[in-house]
Amino acid sequence: MDPASIDETLVALSGQQYFASRELATGLFLALKMERPLFLEGEPGVGKTELAKAAAGVLGTQMLRLQCYEGLDTASALYEWDYPRQIMALRLAEAAGEQPSNDSLYKSEFLLKRPLLQALMPDPLNPTARRVLLIDEIDRADEPFEAFLLELLSDFQVSIPEYGTVCAERPPLVVMTSNRTREVHDALKRRCLYQWIGYPARDVELQIVAARAPEASVELQARAVAFVHRLRTLDLFKAPGVAETIDWCRALAALSVSELDPQSVQDTLGVLLKYQDDLTRVDAAEIAQCLAAPA
Repeated sequence: MDPASIDETLVALSGQQYFASRELATGLFLALKMERPLFLEGEPGVGKTELAKAAAGVLGTQMLRLQCYEGLDTASALYEWDYPRQIMALRLAEAAGEQPSNDSLYKSEFLLKRPLLQALMPDPLNPTARRVLLIDEIDRADEPFEAFLLELLSDFQVSIPEYGTVCAERPPLVVMTSNRTREVHDALKRRCLYQWIGYPARDVELQIVAARAPEASVELQARAVAFVHRLRTLDLFKAPGVAETIDWCRALAALSVSELDPQSVQDTLGVLLKYQDDLTRVDAAEIAQCLAAPA
């Protein structure tokens, strides 16, 4: 069931271990209420994808994910026919002396449903729940795919030759994410409600880490979050996201590190930073300064 208010949305997301700002919870609430797609932008690792997963948990349904990439086409995103099975059915019919018709060859069992088409259909495990569709990293797809997506999201229906029109009984919750590797067309953005997700405040990130990496001690969590926040103030090619903070705490706990020290940070810095230039930038002196930041 959809949350009845913004406060209820915040509580429901917290129940899924997602600690959203009030602005983000408002965006999700309005996306459900107005039946509009929610467009999320922000740096990698700040929780854009996780919001869609949490929303699916709140609504009691499975999340459908369409991972975008250059060259993505409708066969991969929407549907295609299972030609080998159709040919087999055709040969079986001929062997039985029957004359197959289009109706027998173009039916649901031969239709390979991709995420966009599945989103228009009821959830087989919970038919009354609203479907949740994550269109991840739309900025990686080509512009013609954006145009196709805009048309589909306008009516939440699609016509399939030889099969008919599939129309959503209830519009799904569509969450689109972008890492801003390129600008997405204004027409698509205007169709959506927009939210920017930045790095969370320290106390919020500490809540997230406590929920997602409970194996780390409370003191270690606090010191790790303080270190990462200091790291983000440096001139890095790619600052660590929340996902990296969580992974780092888990890595430190796995190494039985109970207190941050220069050596343990140096040994595990590759969990936080993913580029050689950044690893070179954060030398021993910089690590010492970051460790001196108050927890």
